[in-house]
Amino acid sequence: MNENVDLRVPVLIVGGSLVGLSASLFLSRLGVRHLLVEKHSSTSTHPRGRGNNVRTMEVFRTAGAEGLIRDAASVLADNHGILQAASLTGDDQEWLFKEIDPGGGIARFSPSGWCLCSQNDLEPVLVAHARAQGSELRFSTELLTFEEDADGVTAVVKDRETGEHTTVRADYLVAADGPRSPIREQLGIGRTGPGDLFHNVSITFRSRRLASVVGDRRFIVCYLTAPGADGALLPVDNEEQWVFHAPWRPDRGETLEDFTDERCAEHIRRAVGAPDLDVEITGKAPWHAAERVAERYGSGRVFLAGDSAHEMSPTGAFGSNTGIQDAHNLAWKLAAVIDESAGPGLLRTYEAERLPVAKATSARASARSGEHSHPGYAGSPGPAGGRKGGMLTVALGYRYVRGAVLGVDPGLPVVPEGMGLTGEAGTRAPHMWLRRDGGRLSTLDLYEKSFVLLCDARYPDWRAAAEQVAKRLSVPLEAFGIGSVSGADLEPENGADWAASHGTSAEGAVLVRPDGFVAWRSQGGAADPEATLYEVMVTLLHRG
Repeated sequence: MNENVDLRVPVLIVGGSLVGLSASLFLSRLGVRHLLVEKHSSTSTHPRGRGNNVRTMEVFRTAGAEGLIRDAASVLADNHGILQAASLTGDDQEWLFKEIDPGGGIARFSPSGWCLCSQNDLEPVLVAHARAQGSELRFSTELLTFEEDADGVTAVVKDRETGEHTTVRADYLVAADGPRSPIREQLGIGRTGPGDLFHNVSITFRSRRLASVVGDRRFIVCYLTAPGADGALLPVDNEEQWVFHAPWRPDRGETLEDFTDERCAEHIRRAVGAPDLDVEITGKAPWHAAERVAERYGSGRVFLAGDSAHEMSPTGAFGSNTGIQDAHNLAWKLAAVIDESAGPGLLRTYEAERLPVAKATSARASARSGEHSHPGYAGSPGPAGGRKGGMLTVALGYRYVRGAVLGVDPGLPVVPEGMGLTGEAGTRAPHMWLRRDGGRLSTLDLYEKSFVLLCDARYPDWRAAAEQVAKRLSVPLEAFGIGSVSGADLEPENGADWAASHGTSAEGAVLVRPDGFVAWRSQGGAADPEATLYEVMVTLLHRG
């Protein structure tokens, strides 16, 4: 069918911002050939979307990009807190929090940490790393049309520089084409939620003297609250380059043309509290904060990811992180179905898992805007359901109550009250440090390209069962015996009890998905480990 095509690929990604580029990187790491098209000529040039949470940095770690990203973000490595002040020169100032990770508590849960890397610095890293892994990325290329049938998607894309049209035939289409997603609109997928929350104009500017006004206050963002001069100040290099988010009120008739360089510069001076501050405006870009979640995460062979699936308030930097984690969840499932180790039903679990997470996270983001009195946001701190769970719990502690998981109570909340990560099915697998061949690694470093079965090295039946099941089903499945005995594959650091940390016993086993989430666990031994594990894998992979 559709023989008149110019290019065939298993996956076509539309959109080359953070989410599309992340999807491309993850697919390449899994050996899935694909094409990414992006209508703009290059990556973002505006410093925005800078907060990368712990879970996002974990998935970039397994994709081999964490170090590259931290290098790109080094200039802001010492910026941590969020300050709220009437001005930077007055006495009315309060740290909403001064450290992202006071006391280093995150280290108990993760080998990674938060990273402040603006989108204009992060995207080029993803482009370079994805291409090094074999990704085909075409900028200045826009999607004109697409049609889906039972066997795939036929799309026509246009090179905006040459005008050349290319007909692409793909098995699957990933729509990472932003909040106004034409693909979502064509599919007729509606959205739920409060809608628009507030509007801002992001102003980039140069000021040589602002650094002396800021002094040693190394904030991520400072919310300035002077009446008529409120806004959010963000450092770009802590020296001369800065960003200011000014409230924009189109509901009152304000237009973008009203934000002249003179008005913006004066607004910044009054907000900072320095009437003589040197301000050179270098750019302006409008943005809109909203809370909306798609009713469905796709249709047939087309899947939504990132802003095409959900919009969130920027407070807490949840939006782009949720989108990157969408891509990570979808990538391994596409890879498994494309190489026929899983049935097509596995792809239905993408929506079952990620849509509830988006709803819970977007509610928390809106609540955070109220708690922080984000400039331009007139809402309350949000409903009680939106406030549950601290920042780390929302970012890292969420769970999948339905989907490619077994043994989860579907009545459990998606975001729990507090951090757990004790090996329950549906949660991100616990982190602990291990030794292998004289080197140090986290349990999280084991998860990327296959299912992984963890068991005690003293009980080899589970390892033998995994080896046989992998052969019978022709699926990637690795097993690691953990312990301090001879023949162990991995040794826990400092004598830690791996089984206790994973909520099982020495006779039990824990099955972890390629994305690092626990799929199933046995809290004890099994009469026939091979038969048990075979049935689990068949169910998870929709091989029935």
